[in-house]
Amino acid sequence: MEDLQVAMRQRLIVLMVLVGMLSAVSARAEVRLAYVDIQRALNECNAGKHAKVEIRGKVEQITGKLKRQQAEVQSIQDELQKKGMLMRADQRQNLQDEYATKLRDFQQNYKNVQEELRQKDSEMTSAIVRDLATVVRNIGEKDGYTMVMEKGQILWGAPGIDITDEVIRSYDAMHVPAGSLGEQPGARGGAPRAGGGNEINLGGPQSSFGSSTTQKRSSISR
Repeated sequence: MEDLQVAMRQRLIVLMVLVGMLSAVSARAEVRLAYVDIQRALNECNAGKHAKVEIRGKVEQITGKLKRQQAEVQSIQDELQKKGMLMRADQRQNLQDEYATKLRDFQQNYKNVQEELRQKDSEMTSAIVRDLATVVRNIGEKDGYTMVMEKGQILWGAPGIDITDEVIRSYDAMHVPAGSLGEQPGARGGAPRAGGGNEINLGGPQSSFGSSTTQKRSSISR
């Protein structure tokens, strides 16, 4: 509930700022507004689809390795439970030590894998978001829009001013490597901030992008 209230306050602030800006502009020129669903653009553009396939492949490959490692740990645990009391003390201790080592290695590998996948997800997502921001800016300048907003930051917008499909078509038509259009993070006028991937379930890839606002988390793996 608290998160919802914070989000509503943020959107109301954006709306008030927008109204003030439009009041200043409207006296001098025609106001043209549009909005883009960056999250949907990430999900449906060719670069996003290719990135999702790549992430899925990595998840499936790593999941197989981790499952084999987990099976080894489980096998030793089962042996200890079934036969441990029948073993000599030194045999039991050696098996317990082996179990502890393999369990520790498995847990560390799992942690490392999660971090590696999150980093990869974040890099790929950010590259595409920067490209999309460049495409949006180009369309805005070409078509004379006063302002192009991100869908997640507005309370409501008429479907007629949604230019997401145009952004996707324009980006796909360029046939460029992901990340080759947008400015690097920290550059002046850079792209909307992408928060990177969320927790990736190693039991199977999650295929939706999740939140629709780039001020929150955008991710090719969610």
